[in-house]
Amino acid sequence: MAKKRNIFLVGPTGSGKSTIGRHLSQLLQMEFFDSDYEIERCSGVSIDWILDIEGETGFRAREEKIIAELTKKQGIVLAAGKSCIQSQNICTYLSTRGMVIYLEITTLRQQEHTYRNKKYHIPLTKNHSKMATQTSSDERNLLYKKISDVTIHTNKQSLRLILKQILQIVETNIST
Repeated sequence: MAKKRNIFLVGPTGSGKSTIGRHLSQLLQMEFFDSDYEIERCSGVSIDWILDIEGETGFRAREEKIIAELTKKQGIVLAAGKSCIQSQNICTYLSTRGMVIYLEITTLRQQEHTYRNKKYHIPLTKNHSKMATQTSSDERNLLYKKISDVTIHTNKQSLRLILKQILQIVETNIST
């Protein structure tokens, strides 16, 4: 029996990585991981706590370690944290150890998703304006596209339709 190739979902907060990943893993009978959840589980504290105490550098080190370990597994679906693309090492792990699927979403739709879900709601402050959000989103979108094998546009598409698109891609590309 052929080994199943890993599937790595990347994209901004609110693009559906975790929701799509959980459903996809069930359909494909693969194990599911969410890198942000794994960071919290392994450290015993929230990401907010890590950022407050250790700063972005501490968080990035933890993220890199977790993703390095997870991507060594075979036959997994991984929802990678939005910031994964800021590490060249993580980008290499993802691009060399599985299929990278970028879940693309417009900034407006992303804001709608994150506003409805209080877990992700980040208030706009003088240091975090809508224009800054758009600029950083544009920069990240280029990085997501650079490392991805496939881009799926998730705007206003049902979960069922998104999963159908991914399954069609996976059916032709997943087995090695």
